[in-house]
This record gives sequence, structure tokens and C-alpha cells, in this order.
Amino acid sequence: MTLLAILALVAGVLCGSLNIHNFFLEFLISHKDIVLYLLMFSVGISIGLHKGILQKIKQYHVKIFIIPLGTIIGTLIGGIILSFITKYSLGESTAIASGLGWYSLAGVTLSNLGNAQIGSIAFLSNLMRELFSFFSIPFVARHFNYYSCIALAAATSEDTTLPMMMKYTNEETVVLSVINGVVCSAVVPVLIPFCMRLAS
Repeated sequence: MTLLAILALVAGVLCGSLNIHNFFLEFLISHKDIVLYLLMFSVGISIGLHKGILQKIKQYHVKIFIIPLGTIIGTLIGGIILSFITKYSLGESTAIASGLGWYSLAGVTLSNLGNAQIGSIAFLSNLMRELFSFFSIPFVARHFNYYSCIALAAATSEDTTLPMMMKYTNEETVVLSVINGVVCSAVVPVLIPFCMRLAS
């Protein structure tokens, strides 16, 4: 699964770089949201087939937010540590980390709030987080626990890394993964500007 994901990514990069256009590629590019919705629909079917899973999730109540909260706090701690290692301020470092893997939004937002250099770093670091998740989810799922996989993926746990979750974890973790991704994605547009204010 990891190899297929990497090959698909490389093939996509090649198609984009070579400017290859055909009906299928143009359809995917212009309807990428539909592809994501179909993926989410298939996840919903998988969850619905396991009758006890929704009842189990209901038992968590507020606890269901522990994983997203831990993911966000852990990421910000990483940004704080990097502010001592790099030339960037505490606000800039935490703002870059606050992308939580959502590289497209983080890059554009920080280019507007800061400068092109910080935007580029945010784009690359959050893209690398997503790519690192593809490599590490199978290893972490096998040697640690399924919940740790969710934290690795952060905001991407509801979309791009979700197929990896489906392959290497279980249905309960997939549900928690989607919730984690939704919460993290909702926090990113608020967290980045907040952290950047610390830089001023």
C-alpha cells in the first residue's frame, strides 16, 4: 500500500511536470472534491457495516477530542523546539508547524501573513509531514499502536492518509482518524494567524 501510494504520487508529479492532459486527468483535477467525497462515502459504508462501532464512539463523549488536542499540542511543542534551533522566531516556527500537514493552506496563508520564504518553508514542511505519514503509518501501526498513526497524519488523517489508516488500522481508528482530521483542519486557519501574531 505504501509503495502504491508513493508510485501514485510520483506518477502524479510526472503528469503535472510533463503537462500531460487527457480527459481522465482533467476530470480528476476539476473534480477532486468528488473523489474525496466518494472516499468518505466508502468509509461511511465501512463504518455502517460494523453496527457496534457508532455506539462505541458515543461512549467516548469529550474523550474523542483527546487525540486532536494531543496532536495539536505535540505539533506546537515541536514548533517551539525548532525556534531554538533555527533562525526563526517562536511565532514563525509555531505558525509553520500549525499547518498540521495542510500544506496548501499553510503555504498560502504564511506567504500572505509573513513572506514568500516562510510560506515556502510552511508548504514544504507540511508536505513532508504528509509524505512521512505515508512511510511511517505501517511501521507505527505494527510496532506501537493505531492511535499514534492518527497523530502522525494530523489534518491529513481525514483525506489523503485515510487509505493508509483503512489498510493498516481498524474501523474504530478510521472513525477517530476522520474526526481528528476534521478538528485539526478546522483549527489550522485560526492557529496560523494566532501564532504569527506572536512574531510581531
